[in-house]
Amino acid sequence: MNVALWVVQILLAAIFAGAGLAKLTQPKEKLRDPMRWVDPVPPSQVKALGAVEVLAAVGLVLPPLTGIATVLTPLAAVGLVIVMIGGILVHLRDMKKPDNQDRRRMEIQGALTCAVLLVLAAVVAWGRFGPYAF
Repeated sequence: MNVALWVVQILLAAIFAGAGLAKLTQPKEKLRDPMRWVDPVPPSQVKALGAVEVLAAVGLVLPPLTGIATVLTPLAAVGLVIVMIGGILVHLRDMKKPDNQDRRRMEIQGALTCAVLLVLAAVVAWGRFGPYAF
């Protein structure tokens, strides 16, 4: 199980580092196509979310690799659970807008992606706080 948790941690770290760096480095206008939810959000909030995602990605892998403050790993996973709850809510809210069918499909897909990432982060939090703590 320890190996499985490491695999999930590394996978989550790669996903959130990539998404977070995109939000940090790209202007809001470039993010509109792949991330339609950024339209009503101020650029500073998009950048802040990107920073949170990058910090969580680092927190998933760096503390156990260094052996320093290993409690940060499950805390980073809990933080990602909270971020994904917010992501699900945003996608479900956007799905209710009377737009075309493509948008509805896209928002359902976004909500499902957030739900899968939420479950993976919750498993890491459970495992690293509980029976497989560092």
